[in-house]
Amino acid sequence: MPDNDLERGSITPYAVILITVLMLFIGLVVDVGNKLRAGWEAVGVAEEAARAGAGQLDRAAAYRGDVLVVDRGAAVRAAQAYLSHSGHQGTATISGPASVRVTVTVTKPTWLLHMVGLSSVSMTANAEADLIGGVEGPNR
Repeated sequence: MPDNDLERGSITPYAVILITVLMLFIGLVVDVGNKLRAGWEAVGVAEEAARAGAGQLDRAAAYRGDVLVVDRGAAVRAAQAYLSHSGHQGTATISGPASVRVTVTVTKPTWLLHMVGLSSVSMTANAEADLIGGVEGPNR
């Protein structure tokens, strides 16, 4: 039975190494997932904020029979209000007579990378929405 006494506990170093490697792998998967989620969220928020802004019609121009354009002030305010309500930071600008462009940055905390000094991951997305007149859009 002396051989059994020598082999007792020999699996422990392998178990420690395996568990450490698995924890590192899981941590990296979680952090990469946070980066992907930040990107998806940034795209969604930017698109919706741009749509909110592009929906602000300049009614005075429309009543005069002019080309449909966005109300510049109302469009920026509506997009900024959407960003504020969603809890995200971003910018809204008028990119054309009937277009609104929104840029949003979403930041998510890290789990494993926090241990090496990277406490968060960020993704930035841009979206542009156009005001389309009529039920089926222009020229139909």
